[in-house]
Amino acid sequence: MKKFLVFGLGLCLALGFSSCKSSESAYRKAYEKAKAQETVSTEKTEPVTVTPVVSTPVVTTPVTSNYDASNVSVRQERVTLVGSGDLKDYSVIVGSFSLEANARGLQQRLASQGFNSMIVSANTDKGLMYRVIAASYADKASAAQKRDQLIGAYPGAWLLYRTY
Repeated sequence: MKKFLVFGLGLCLALGFSSCKSSESAYRKAYEKAKAQETVSTEKTEPVTVTPVVSTPVVTTPVTSNYDASNVSVRQERVTLVGSGDLKDYSVIVGSFSLEANARGLQQRLASQGFNSMIVSANTDKGLMYRVIAASYADKASAAQKRDQLIGAYPGAWLLYRTY
């Protein structure tokens, strides 16, 4: 009889403690609601009056690039181009997906922004991954500069060096 009482009390305690944990989906819903309200509040803008500006012609001078790319990290992978494109040694990766359809979606969004993006596939320890390339360059410095420009819009952007 005592064993059943102790077992029942232990079972009640275990159920009591397990029912108190929070739900991740509740936090996710609250986060999405806050993001939706934030985008709605930023879309409300007041009309802007435009005043004409008189400008003087700009004289362009050649700019020499002194960008130091020696401390920029680069991941090396053997990749295969999916589709067509001009893939060079250094590429700026803005997305990596296990499904090709997701990579195509990002590629289309980049194309609508004027990028000549490409998709490459790579065999990784996580399986076959599809990498979306925003730009491809022959030298590391140019690729690093472009990555620095894109990192605001694509926070996870990184550099890839294609190995053969």
